[in-house]
Amino acid sequence: MHNIKDIRNNFLEFDKLIKLRNSHVDINYVVELDKKNRDLIHQKENLEKEKKDISKSKDKSLFDKSKKITQEIDKISKEQIIIKNQLDSILTSLPNLPLQDVPVGFDENSNKEVSKSGKIKEFNFNPKSHYELGENLNMLDFDLATKTTGARFVFVKDKLALLERAIANFMLDTHTQINNYNEISPPLMANESTMFGTGQLPKFENDQFEIKIDEKSGRKFLIPTAEVILTNIVRDKIVNIKDLPMRYVALTPCFRKEAGSYGKDTKGMIRQHQFYKVELVSIVENNKCNEELERMTSCATMILDKLKLPYRKIVLSTGDMGFSAEKTYDIEVWLPSEKKYREISSCSSCGTFQARRMKARYKNKNNEIEFVGTLNGSGLAVGRTLIAILENYQNSDGSISIPDALKPYMNNLEKISNN
Repeated sequence: MHNIKDIRNNFLEFDKLIKLRNSHVDINYVVELDKKNRDLIHQKENLEKEKKDISKSKDKSLFDKSKKITQEIDKISKEQIIIKNQLDSILTSLPNLPLQDVPVGFDENSNKEVSKSGKIKEFNFNPKSHYELGENLNMLDFDLATKTTGARFVFVKDKLALLERAIANFMLDTHTQINNYNEISPPLMANESTMFGTGQLPKFENDQFEIKIDEKSGRKFLIPTAEVILTNIVRDKIVNIKDLPMRYVALTPCFRKEAGSYGKDTKGMIRQHQFYKVELVSIVENNKCNEELERMTSCATMILDKLKLPYRKIVLSTGDMGFSAEKTYDIEVWLPSEKKYREISSCSSCGTFQARRMKARYKNKNNEIEFVGTLNGSGLAVGRTLIAILENYQNSDGSISIPDALKPYMNNLEKISNN
């Protein structure tokens, strides 16, 4: 969330940068509302002072005037609350500002490739899609999931269920034992304040699954990503600088309506309402976000390197980044059936944007209170990693070879087949 003082003091720069985020908010109107809000506060303060002076004078002839002042104060207070609510509503809907090195562009067509890694395998047969392979093995069942639950769900069975679990455990072990993240098993529901803190509410309320527990409980939402719950660990706190950086990792199901994806990726597991993801979250000193983003992205790509899956890293344009991000790297894995790279991880620095919404702070070396920096990234999406393994490790007979890194997690199984 943006500080209105920063907007006021750097109007032209803020207006230029916010337009790069495809925001259509009139910043002139925001500044006008701010001025009106401050003017009303000033009027109210002057009237309150005048009323206080009258009460001190004990002049009965001024009592009627005092009564009229009280009425005027009430009128101004009501108007000021309306203006302040309008201002806050706009401020909470404004996305984060991009860093200077983020490519400028309207959408994904302006994203820039940073690097490629891994060798794309050449097959001597036409590679099948992950859903064809899984259904032929009788280990992915989309029809049964549609029957029991609905569209965009799947039953993962038998050895593919074992493979899915192996992938998740391998990721957790790598991030905790090598990359020094602390593992958390968090709640899978978040309250309204938590969802506001990371930027899901109020703007993206329609994308969330809301759960009603009872009449007395506040609003609850199934988490769209563990980022939400892990980042809010520091909400309303002043963190000791000695405890920074804080690095967390969690394996959780994620729940998304995918409201804007009608007609996209209707087959298979690419885009589902429920999926497992290993999430990385970092809380750092706010001047160390850039170096932490590079570190986090390297931790995510390490998984693909160990699994020997070809991938590329891209930096998202100003128009393609998520709401809370100031800079984002997407990692895309190669899918042979589609002959293209598909997103498997997104790593973002949010600067102090989420921290301002959460009131998450720390005392710097000069004992001054500042907002922390927050970062999040997938390390990785488990379902999409399963997809990538199925497609890149498939054999002509429809069997799936097991990557060497996963064999210890699968009782040293060499391949998955119908036999």
